Amino acid sequence: MDFRYSPKVQELREKLLAFMDEHIYPNITVYEEQLAENHKNGRGYGPVPIVEELKPKARELGLWNLFLPPEYGEYSPGLANLEYAPLAEIMGRVTWASEVFNCAAPDTGNMEVLARYGSDAQKQRWLMPLLDGEIRSAFAMTEPAVASSDATNIETRIERDGDEYVINGRKWFITGGCNERTKIFIVMGKTDPNNPDRHKQQSMIIVPKDTPGVTVVRDMPVYGYYHAPKGHPEILFENVRVPAENLILGEGRGFEIAQGRLGPGRIHHCMRAIGQAELSLELLCKRLASRIAFGKRLSEQGVWRERVADARIMIDQSRLLVLNAAQMMDLVGNKEARQQIAMIKVAVPNMTCQIIDWAIQAHGAAGYTEDFPLADLYAYARHLRTADGPDEVHRNAIAKLEMKPYL
Repeated sequence: MDFRYSPKVQELREKLLAFMDEHIYPNITVYEEQLAENHKNGRGYGPVPIVEELKPKARELGLWNLFLPPEYGEYSPGLANLEYAPLAEIMGRVTWASEVFNCAAPDTGNMEVLARYGSDAQKQRWLMPLLDGEIRSAFAMTEPAVASSDATNIETRIERDGDEYVINGRKWFITGGCNERTKIFIVMGKTDPNNPDRHKQQSMIIVPKDTPGVTVVRDMPVYGYYHAPKGHPEILFENVRVPAENLILGEGRGFEIAQGRLGPGRIHHCMRAIGQAELSLELLCKRLASRIAFGKRLSEQGVWRERVADARIMIDQSRLLVLNAAQMMDLVGNKEARQQIAMIKVAVPNMTCQIIDWAIQAHGAAGYTEDFPLADLYAYARHLRTADGPDEVHRNAIAKLEMKPYL
């Protein structure tokens, strides 16, 4: 294993760190103020001006579409997963920063789906505007009526009718679905519900958001946060008709596409979460160094020293797990690295939750407020234990692969 930065990554990393120092961190308050102003003006899900202002600056510096693999170097620096990892970690320290670099979920996963599986017409119509940052997108899989952690349970129907497909179903927690700039949903549903192979019943189809029959029912709060301007809404699809050419790859290929999409998506989430854990540890250490209780600094008390030490160990362990998974994905592919991807998807969100929790505890009541980013970070980290598959599903997959030689 060799996790040293290549010269290209080191150059991008230095540029990104400088950009964060100059443009992102100083504008955190500006972002919050502009978001509040949007809400006041009835545009809570509209673009935030500071984000739109910074995008051209990032693109000019080559800090754009950093997540795209080498085969798409025409539109990006063409980084491997291992090369992208330290950059995603840096962007992850501020929840909205990734969008500035066109590296935000769920667009990253959707762009990879269209790049890998889309037709030439789909790429031209939808992928190119996404790569250029002109529009945003959402991925509609999770449903309220079934345990969606088992994707074979999905009930939404995608039925062929002449030159069109008709979509009927209800989805929820569809990240990005409320955003004014979101123009398409990639919807997963069943085209062949009676197929004896449960993994060939599903398909994926592109549905423009403004198609008749698409209704954003409500935004779904996550621990009380509505996460504007993207939102996580419940969406109803009622007799939604789209051209047959909007189907991706072919009927019965939805599960295959989902596995290809969720592998990179899971590791990107974990990369960003490590950045959030690092930020939380920094806030924890600053708080311990500045507060006095019972006659001495908190940093001098044994229990807090143990937690700081454990936090450093846990972050570095998790980072090494992520880098190992990234390198395996690059060398042998996502399928062969599926155990390593599952391992980080369990380990990293749990680690991040624990460190944020300690940081909140050190801040006392202030840790629950919006004076610090910790409450928002915790909501994000905790939701990662169910997003893209819950811990239990990933642990089951890890155990099955581990036991396979013995059964």
